[in-house]
Amino acid sequence: MKYTRVFRPKFFHLFQKGRYSKDRFISDLIAGIIVGIIALPLAIAFGIASGVTPQQGLITAIVAGFIVSVFGGSRFLIGGPTGAFIVIISGIVAQYGMAGLTIATIMAGVILVAMGLCRMGTIFHFIPYPIVVGFTSGIALTIFSTQMKDFFGLTDVAVPAGFIPEWVCYFQNISNINWIETALSAGCLLIIILWNRFGYKKLPGSLIALFAGTAASILLSRFAGLEFATIGSKFPELAQGLPLPKPQMPSLSFNDVRNLVSPAFTIAMLCAIESLLAAMVADGVTGKQHDSNTELIGQGLANIVTPLFGGIPATGALARTMASINNGARTSVAGIVHSVVLLLIYLFLMPYAVYVPLGCLAAILVVVAYNMSEWRTFRYLLKGEKSDVAVLLITFFLTVIVDLTVAIEVGVVLAIVLFVRRTMQTSSIQVIDQARLAATEDDEKANLEDTEFLDIHKGVEVYEINGPYFFGLAATSEEFENRKNQDTCVRIIRMRKVPFIDSTGVKNLRNICDMARKRGVQVILSGVQPRVMHTLEKFGVDKELGRENIYDNIIPALAAANQIAKAKAK
Repeated sequence: MKYTRVFRPKFFHLFQKGRYSKDRFISDLIAGIIVGIIALPLAIAFGIASGVTPQQGLITAIVAGFIVSVFGGSRFLIGGPTGAFIVIISGIVAQYGMAGLTIATIMAGVILVAMGLCRMGTIFHFIPYPIVVGFTSGIALTIFSTQMKDFFGLTDVAVPAGFIPEWVCYFQNISNINWIETALSAGCLLIIILWNRFGYKKLPGSLIALFAGTAASILLSRFAGLEFATIGSKFPELAQGLPLPKPQMPSLSFNDVRNLVSPAFTIAMLCAIESLLAAMVADGVTGKQHDSNTELIGQGLANIVTPLFGGIPATGALARTMASINNGARTSVAGIVHSVVLLLIYLFLMPYAVYVPLGCLAAILVVVAYNMSEWRTFRYLLKGEKSDVAVLLITFFLTVIVDLTVAIEVGVVLAIVLFVRRTMQTSSIQVIDQARLAATEDDEKANLEDTEFLDIHKGVEVYEINGPYFFGLAATSEEFENRKNQDTCVRIIRMRKVPFIDSTGVKNLRNICDMARKRGVQVILSGVQPRVMHTLEKFGVDKELGRENIYDNIIPALAAANQIAKAKAK
């Protein structure tokens, strides 16, 4: 019963108290059919670009799309393969094979479910924006780079992995460019650009380019004798049609699991970041609210089940989600319809996919990469603080030049470091040196009218801690402790603005008290909040100090401190 409040799929709330109507279903049906057609070329293109087969891309869109819509925490998110995973999938397949990708994806799904059950969904909202932009821009450039082989018709060229080696290879093979293939690719690219700008908005330019490019390749092949690299030339088995995939559990060994922990973590982080960002954008457009923890669990279930049917990692797809919303989607039923449409295409139309030219798919992915690049945002962020610019560029170049797995891991560490650094900037310890202290009987409800000024005896020193008292303030605590005042015999530590204290903060507080005690200085705490007091009690700090030396606010604390100081001064 504990987790029923964590896992609350939006789909199961639709049919309570007659919320779902015929009008809603019609809107969802239309939106689902349209977004299913939109997803067709993307699923095929993402599959091939990831180093797997086009049917695996479609299987992912069908199975993951269905599970995300049924078990997810968003009313609108469309699940499936995305461009963000192309780099990581191709790298895992090249190193570990399809079996390794299957195991890594299932492990990533388990990680996502665990994060959702542990209520970690909101944590991803705190990932700094420069890190997200660095990821997405780097992935976009990498996708663009990998598509140049098919775009320029370099089908017989063995292109090495890695951004720099790829472009070295491309420049070395300029003389081998197939200009007919290039013309077809450029034509498809031009169709997408012009259609998206001037055409019918309900139909995407990528779908029009897919049909136009396929028709052109068939006609030129039959009547002009020109040959083009197609899905059929790369995957001839598709011409026979495809049976429904049967679930198969991969064989697992301890070594496989150990070797694939890092790729699985990368898949999980990328899935969580992309899906929750897409859900947040959908919320902003529709005015609804998604449940981030449920969404993580839904994404995890999708990535556990999908690879059993031969699929690849999946996440929430922002472009398809927005297409669904813009075409009238009202609930997650639209995502289910989208999966059914793709299933029908998979069962009855896949033999016709063999005629789709690879150059056409490359053109589609070039547009996907451009839309992912966020180059305007990238340029805008370069005007920000030096720390943000450094994080942006580090994440971007690690993604492009080194490896996405490394970029994810370093990005997470950078996010933690930035969070700690900025939290430290909001926390401080001040020594109040002036002879008078502004205070109120109720510090929480201070007003100018009830503020009074209290005298501080010269033997009394007042520390004020502002903000969380955690490990980030350790150095600051020691720095103030080194300030020795020979006249001080009582030290008040004012904690009214400390919302919480961690174990390191407790340790530092103990050190301050111990060092003060050794110098003959009495320590008094003032304004300790209930949550902080509870922590101090658990560690026994209240007994060490004496409960008589802990006061609710500054007035009685200062009165007691002044009395002690005057007594010692005699």
